Amino acid sequence: MNAVTQTVAAEPVSGIEIFVPLAKLKKSPRNARKVPHGEAAIEALAASIQHKGLIQNLVVEPEVKPDGEPTGCYFVTAGEGRRLAMLLCAKRKQMKKTHPVRCWLDTENDPAEISLDENVTRTPMHPADQFERFAELSNDKGWGAQEIGARFGVSASVVKQRLRLGAVSPKLLQVYREDGLTLDQLMAFAITEDHARQEHVFEGLHHNREPWIIRRDMTASNVPADDRRAVFVGADAYVEAGGTIIRDLFSDDRGGFFEDAGLLDMLAIEKLREIAGTVQTEGWKWAEAHIDYPHAHGMRRFYPLSVSLSDEDEARLEALSTEHDELAEGYSSYDEMPEDVAEKLEAISDEIDAISEKRHAYDANVIAHGGAFVVLHHDGTVRIERGFVRLEDEALADPQPDEEAEATDAEAVEDEQAEDDEDAREIEEEDEEPGKPISDSLTRDLSAHRTLALRVALGERPDMALIALTHTLSAQLFYSYTEAGCLEVRPTVTPLGSHADGIEDTPLAARASEQHEAWAERMPRDVADLWGFIVGLDEAKRIALLAHCAARTVNALRLPWDRKPRSLQTADRLAGALALDVAKGWTPTVDSYLGRVTKAHIVEAVAEGVSEDAARRIADMKKPDMAQAAERLLAGTGWLPAVLRTPEPEAEQPSEAEAPETGAEDGEASYAVAAE
Repeated sequence: MNAVTQTVAAEPVSGIEIFVPLAKLKKSPRNARKVPHGEAAIEALAASIQHKGLIQNLVVEPEVKPDGEPTGCYFVTAGEGRRLAMLLCAKRKQMKKTHPVRCWLDTENDPAEISLDENVTRTPMHPADQFERFAELSNDKGWGAQEIGARFGVSASVVKQRLRLGAVSPKLLQVYREDGLTLDQLMAFAITEDHARQEHVFEGLHHNREPWIIRRDMTASNVPADDRRAVFVGADAYVEAGGTIIRDLFSDDRGGFFEDAGLLDMLAIEKLREIAGTVQTEGWKWAEAHIDYPHAHGMRRFYPLSVSLSDEDEARLEALSTEHDELAEGYSSYDEMPEDVAEKLEAISDEIDAISEKRHAYDANVIAHGGAFVVLHHDGTVRIERGFVRLEDEALADPQPDEEAEATDAEAVEDEQAEDDEDAREIEEEDEEPGKPISDSLTRDLSAHRTLALRVALGERPDMALIALTHTLSAQLFYSYTEAGCLEVRPTVTPLGSHADGIEDTPLAARASEQHEAWAERMPRDVADLWGFIVGLDEAKRIALLAHCAARTVNALRLPWDRKPRSLQTADRLAGALALDVAKGWTPTVDSYLGRVTKAHIVEAVAEGVSEDAARRIADMKKPDMAQAAERLLAGTGWLPAVLRTPEPEAEQPSEAEAPETGAEDGEASYAVAAE
């Protein structure tokens, strides 16, 4: 077949190959495609032409004037996209506009039909074939995603996706070719390149083959990147240690999945042990590292004591506080400040915190014989719990009084002994049996009268009752001394860890622990000083301490062997009075609820929390799939099962009973005076 380079107008001869300068090619007015080629398509064609030249020739017809004379230009009947791509190459100086373009001259067929034929009668390559060919280019020629993308006019990220799909098990690719899998499902399998794992999950699929279910099963033994261990160790350290992170190129995987859970645990423990070693340099006898807090340690815990700052620290603290206030004046946040001011203010705040921390310190004996636990918090941060003493060290760890207190105590003992000696001499003179005490029966008799008098007096003094009750509860909850108070009130704190796995590691549990530790740090060293400490508190803080002690004893557990309807009814009333919203700290997940109830309960939950339509859509699923789907649907809805809901508060009826006139009036008057 002849090939002719056409540069000037000539008598058209149909059915020959000619070369026409790019500048003399024009869009045909009879092109069947009215919607223009997309920018991405032109980019892809331009990349292909740049690297491989024109693979497929254009079909053209000559442009003629109204009188039938050729103009020297040609209309592109088929190949408009390639013409535009070559013009793009010329614009980028990758070829000249005089570049000869291989064309097929056709004046016999209808140009409109040829254009339509080219776009209709063709079969695109199956995506699976495309994925495998991309993988071959990478494996056989060693081309990376950037190089392949440049040759086909697609982004490197798209190439990576196609390479990952091309690396899926050949068995699954064949199922995809036969329409046994959708592209979305194939992409879910491509989360890992482990063919055995892919085939195992495929064989275990039931009628429900949702992509999210496939992803869930593919990563069931892996650790998500937002897991507290992964956050703590970090991706770089894990990979450096030989770990592999599985990345999902087709969805937001929030950092991927850590494939080796055992390696991750080992790295987390090693890092925690390093921190424990640093903590032990503070002087502690021991420091243990655990991923989970060891709730069953059974040790007694001591808390820091209040310590007075030195005059130098007090002066420095006051100067820093003044400087901090002056710098922060006029700004509501760090974002509004100039960078240098913000940096200086942060440094001052850090120094203020460091000095303030000196206000509380552990007793030297506690440090010498006690230890600390270094564990992982729920968010991947480190949690250090100090002040624990093993049973064999408790006697040695008890805080010892200082020398001044010892001297004072010794003097008191001497004075008391002198008084006893004097009393003894008097008794010897008056009694035939020197030193004989009163009888036990008389002591019991007199103490009963005193107890009765105390009851009546305390009942008339609500302010003192508040102090006595707070003292009794605090002595037992912070010092473990049941005999320190004279009120027969016994607080019971029921551990919740044995009733709900993982509850002690939740943000809500951390908040409760922080509240308790904040009060513990303020308590006096000796329980003998507790009464004076509580009396010295202002009314608001005293009530806050009582509230904290009372809160520690709340028990609203519903146990099959412990029927207590009246207690649970009171718990409901308390929840209503507090406007309790459990949804702030609890969400329905497969582990927390959905995987532990019947399908009917799951459907009911979705119907209540989302909609009846959503419930119908999952009604025919198998239970594991239904639970997973329900977890996603209920996320963020605030739905709660009946056990966790707060009932509507009941209208309180005024009591008709009246308090005894004397006690009520005296009590109210005394309380009013105390409040003032």
